[in-house]
Amino acid sequence: MIILVAILAYFVLLFIVSRTTGRKATNETFFRANRRSPWYMVAFGMVGASISGITFVSVPGMVVHSQMTYLQTCMGFIFGYILVAFVLLPLFYRLNLTSIYTYLNKRLGYRSYKTGAWFFLLSKMTGAAVRFYVVCIILQHFVFQPLGIPFIVTVLLLVFLIWLYTRRGGIKTLVWTDSLQTVFLFTSLLLILWQVAGDLHLSFSDAVKTIHHHELSRIFVWDDWQSTQLFWKQFLSGIFIVIVMTGIDQDMMQKNLTCKTLRGAQKDMCSYGIAFLPANLLFLSLGVLLVLWYQQQGIALPVMSDDILPLYVEHSSLFLSLVFVLGIVAASFSSADSALTSLTTIYCVDICERSNDETLRRRTHLMMCLVFILIILLFRAVNSTSLIDAIYIIVSYTYGPLLGMFAYGLLTHRPVNDTCVPYIAIASPLLCYALDWSINSTTGYHFGYELLMLNGLLTFLGLWISSKYIVHN
Repeated sequence: MIILVAILAYFVLLFIVSRTTGRKATNETFFRANRRSPWYMVAFGMVGASISGITFVSVPGMVVHSQMTYLQTCMGFIFGYILVAFVLLPLFYRLNLTSIYTYLNKRLGYRSYKTGAWFFLLSKMTGAAVRFYVVCIILQHFVFQPLGIPFIVTVLLLVFLIWLYTRRGGIKTLVWTDSLQTVFLFTSLLLILWQVAGDLHLSFSDAVKTIHHHELSRIFVWDDWQSTQLFWKQFLSGIFIVIVMTGIDQDMMQKNLTCKTLRGAQKDMCSYGIAFLPANLLFLSLGVLLVLWYQQQGIALPVMSDDILPLYVEHSSLFLSLVFVLGIVAASFSSADSALTSLTTIYCVDICERSNDETLRRRTHLMMCLVFILIILLFRAVNSTSLIDAIYIIVSYTYGPLLGMFAYGLLTHRPVNDTCVPYIAIASPLLCYALDWSINSTTGYHFGYELLMLNGLLTFLGLWISSKYIVHN
């Protein structure tokens, strides 16, 4: 009951922020926050929005199977954010875009534009629903299940709360609520780290030394080319993950485009891009300490690595359960609310091309919430893998065509056969799946995060071939 009261108080705080920022809101406010957001507020809020509940649950458990090699991907993130800040942001600001996929219309053609918008809708809706699935599961276990409330009611309630505080102010509200949620997220993380270290009777300096010397603290893999943890695979994948999940993702870019100036947006992006490395180091360090705690208590590690933190919380105090739940809520809501806002933007601006229709915007926002609920319930029925891996697998298949289209538009000056673009975008992920299955069957090698680069390359080649067809005919 204490946890439920704390969550309700948390949402009351969000609603106060929402009501304050949503006064006299128009579609321009909802979609672009009137381009008056302070860059430092956007940067701080983006840290929490980018991390999400998936990181909170999955990353600590990653050390069990892959040590701290995920930091190799995070190093790639930094270079990816720099590329986005100084290549894509100047382009989007120069064109004064509300939706970044409008660029595809200007550069490649109308069908390419629509294809990009629909692929984003598919990618973001699926990925965001998987992320939000985390908070639904956690709250169901710690709060609603003891009260006899079924999972479907939990999902309906939580999505309704998001709709309630984002329906007016949209992106303007999110710039401020994300900053608030980032504070809760990192406060929770630090308190959990402090509690685990205390359970192990470790001071701060002892905890640092213990983590540093533990076998699970290995970061780099240089010599195993078969391993998906090889440095260059992880590093390059990190760069491309940022390009697709931030640079050509309306959800992430919509907030950056609310900054007053291009320079402000660039400072915002570089700041939170660099912050990713120490933030994920904290999560992985928590994972090492949790493994030591399980060993000290003589408790077997969970079969699912995603359960390593939740099961520890179950064995701890009510206070830590409260801290954990608030951290998960903050992390998950900061990504889910912005996803629903960006999906509404894309549908109104790109699919329907009615950016000034406020009635359509309100109806679309509600419709996206309903689809969101259906995907969460579907994922609950079929998921059997690590959540963060599930996210990156989805991204590899659905964001690859977007990567190929933007790369083609930016790196070449050739036209495309616009009629063929939708078919190329669909064929590329299907071919990737067939290649992955074939190579795995014959050699035992399974594509990791590099699948994203392969998918983008196949799309790029398909567009190039279509351009040659136009030139010769």
